[in-house]
Amino acid sequence: MLILGVVLVVVLARELRNAPANLLVLMFTAFLDMAGLFLIIPLLPFYVKLFHSNGETLFGMDIGVGFLTGLVVTSFTGAQLLMAPFWGRFSDRYGRRSAVTVALTASTFAYLLFGFADSLWMLLLSRVVQGAGGGLVGVIQAYVADSVAPEQRARALGWLSASTNLGVALGPFLGSCSLELSEVDLWPGEDKLVLGNAVPGLLAAALCVLNAVFALRYLRETAVSQPRDRKPPSVLAAVREVLAHPGQPASRVIIVYSLAIGTAHAINPLMALFLDDRMGIDDKSIGYVFMYIGSISVFARVLLLGRCVDRMGEVRVSRIGVCSLATFFLLMPFVGSLGSLALVLALQPIGMALTFPCLAALLSRLVPQPDRGMFMGIQQSFAGFVRVMAPLVYGKAFDLVSIDSPFWIAGGVVLTTLLLGVGLRRATATD
Repeated sequence: MLILGVVLVVVLARELRNAPANLLVLMFTAFLDMAGLFLIIPLLPFYVKLFHSNGETLFGMDIGVGFLTGLVVTSFTGAQLLMAPFWGRFSDRYGRRSAVTVALTASTFAYLLFGFADSLWMLLLSRVVQGAGGGLVGVIQAYVADSVAPEQRARALGWLSASTNLGVALGPFLGSCSLELSEVDLWPGEDKLVLGNAVPGLLAAALCVLNAVFALRYLRETAVSQPRDRKPPSVLAAVREVLAHPGQPASRVIIVYSLAIGTAHAINPLMALFLDDRMGIDDKSIGYVFMYIGSISVFARVLLLGRCVDRMGEVRVSRIGVCSLATFFLLMPFVGSLGSLALVLALQPIGMALTFPCLAALLSRLVPQPDRGMFMGIQQSFAGFVRVMAPLVYGKAFDLVSIDSPFWIAGGVVLTTLLLGVGLRRATATD
């Protein structure tokens, strides 16, 4: 793991030497944000289990620990998908830097709630606050679109997602380290000061404060002020426009992005159960599988994506990515050895690396610049809805049909998105 980490850092340092300074600032902001988020994500089920075993109930309702864990985890996604378009509109109106700062402040408060939560409802409230204030993805994507020339946006968004993946990898490690400090006496002398389970939340809050100070100091504003005589569309009107006219280029990009990314992310929990049943990969070894996926994801975004976009353009590269994702889903049921698993698994991060930065870059071309943040947020909300619903469909299929069926469903859904991409190259070429 140490060797792999060193290789990742060396590759990133070499590839990003020529990156614009403002993009490096954004990458560091996204990295810290994701590191703080995933510092506590792996610990959530254990906090829920602890409260539940102590006899805690949620508003007097005696709910099973499994469903309760799912409720706490998905409350973040639910709040995020509702609020992301409004954060995007806020950033269009008041500036990207202001939106980032306010969102980080909300996250700081949520982490403090998490750290000092003494009941299930406070734990749930911390996740709702975190999700409501966590509309940073769409805002930062709009920030990149504002800062980078159109032909470089896919590459820049790939670098940005590579930095978030590093945060995903580092966050759980920081969470484990923070637990080692939970019983350390911080007060010299006879009195004792032990923070206990509050340490992870306090550390995540400290990262947020550091991130907010960094953003205020180094991020420069990019959003263009809107003309006074221009009346921007409301968030709800824009959502209705996407649903009412799914054939429009921008609507199609949003739908393809949402279906593909929601389907891909939602398969991960069931993939762990599939690999345990099919190949005996248990909780002690599944971490290596996801480390392998994450490493290929970073390499693909940094080394592969930009070169492919330079040669073929965003539309063609996104189609290759969709095909790679679909092939991954459709081949997984046939995996029978570690060698075949390694080959098939590689298709997932490569497909995601080639698909989603390109689709985000395409959307930035298809919507008006003054409304870019809002539409980026709408895209994240649609994707969040799929991430909430897909695990329920996969879980039912896994229980009632077969352990292979979630992959067949996912593969079919991703393949259908190819039809929605017909004509997008012509639409973006005239932008």
